[in-house]
Amino acid sequence: METKNIMIVGVGGQGTLLASKLLGRMLLTAGYDVKVSEVHGMSQRGGSVVTYVRWGDKVYSPIIDKGQADFILSFELLEAARWTEYLKPGGKLITNTQQINPMPVITGAAAYPQDLEAKMAAAGVDLDAIDALALAEEAGSSKAVNIVLMGRLSKWFDFPEEQWLTAIEESVPPKFLEMNKKAFHLGREA
Repeated sequence: METKNIMIVGVGGQGTLLASKLLGRMLLTAGYDVKVSEVHGMSQRGGSVVTYVRWGDKVYSPIIDKGQADFILSFELLEAARWTEYLKPGGKLITNTQQINPMPVITGAAAYPQDLEAKMAAAGVDLDAIDALALAEEAGSSKAVNIVLMGRLSKWFDFPEEQWLTAIEESVPPKFLEMNKKAFHLGREA
């Protein structure tokens, strides 16, 4: 199998690192060689966070270059737009429609870009945009955006749903398990 590439992008504190570990665990269980690499800036202060997940028969490097991502999973709309050049032709960008103001917008030095979904679609990006925050809140916690997006991502894979749920069971504390399973299903069925 040729190596497949997913970039998980978002803002610090959104759970991108947990999502990449969950995905990596699921792919390892499925028998693939998996490399996960975290590249992040001010993740504890709301800065941009990106994680690379690569899998296949044999993966030699954890890094994804521009134009190589089969999927970009974005936890925030501006982050989706920021990383589109990494998407390969025919790749898919799955994004949360939530908007989190970066520091230049908070300080008034810039405005949050408008119509990002339309602009990305007009640029030829294969876009799957959902309100993952609303679905996470429906599941019981706004912190479950990451699991909602894992559910959405799972729609585009041939892996059985049980493998995803097992990875969730192995990745989240038991007291949050049912809420996370609900978040996963809401994302998958959205």
